[in-house]
Amino acid sequence: MTIVRLGYVAMSKYIKNASPSQTMTFKQFEKIHDREAAIRKLERIALSNLHNTSRILKHNAASDIYFYRLTSKLIPLANHEELSGWNYMKPLNEKLKEIGDFVKKHDMRIDFHPDHFVLLNSLKKEILKNSVMTLKLHYLLLKGMGIDPEHRCVMHVGGNYKETEKSLERFVDNWMVVPRAIQKMIMLENDDTSFTLEDTLFLCEKLGIPLVFDYHHHLVHHQNREWTENWERILLTWKHSPLPVKMHISSPKSNEKKRHHADYIDIDMFFDFLKEINGTVPQIDCMIEAKQKDAALIKLMKQVQLRDDIKMINGSTFELI
Repeated sequence: MTIVRLGYVAMSKYIKNASPSQTMTFKQFEKIHDREAAIRKLERIALSNLHNTSRILKHNAASDIYFYRLTSKLIPLANHEELSGWNYMKPLNEKLKEIGDFVKKHDMRIDFHPDHFVLLNSLKKEILKNSVMTLKLHYLLLKGMGIDPEHRCVMHVGGNYKETEKSLERFVDNWMVVPRAIQKMIMLENDDTSFTLEDTLFLCEKLGIPLVFDYHHHLVHHQNREWTENWERILLTWKHSPLPVKMHISSPKSNEKKRHHADYIDIDMFFDFLKEINGTVPQIDCMIEAKQKDAALIKLMKQVQLRDDIKMINGSTFELI
């Protein structure tokens, strides 16, 4: 029997005025002539983002949701080249610790998924440098929360540049310049256009990185549609992780837009996957990537409750029987 725990991404559809991704552009920053005042405004925005994150986490706890992806936009302009001397962590430490304490009290799993511009296999050294800086920001946020950063940051392999093998080799080469503490934070997922499950498995097995299987991505972009033939290999990439196996679940928006995420989850598609993996792993944490965020999770759980092949554990977790 396998326990299935559901999570969602960043924004809540139920908590009003609670965006954790408020921002300021550098152009807006420059318009404030007093630089210190501009930095203080950045810090207020970051604190507001953390306050809203805390509100969402409290909503999650009240809703029996114990798996959540933090936004990567908590601190606007944190790594901008014109703000290199800004100690952005200092004013946030108290609030970060408060969030971390709450997460640990409720035994929640939280993690990150950096934006698409984080490319460890980039052809350009400057982009690689900036990518490592962005990953360091995620590392510092987790440390500030008192959360072990190991396997808390999922990424795509990066750019294909029309040369899959060379792009994979470059990832391996560039991996060697990534600090070990940040390496340990990383998970990789197969994507929907460039790197298939087999491509991503190659890197994960070679470098000791857990693979986050994206079922939707695989269905629209694969070498071999029969993903079950590689399921044991996927599980083995998690053998040294302190966390349960993680996967992504989403559904196509339409037949014409198969790569786009739908508002909600197709329960039949989801259970096609779950039936195949039941009993192969004690627990799997499924991150819902749907436009309706926590509303999609709650709708899915209402549908799950009506089935006779599951046993409910709480509002976001069930056991396959």
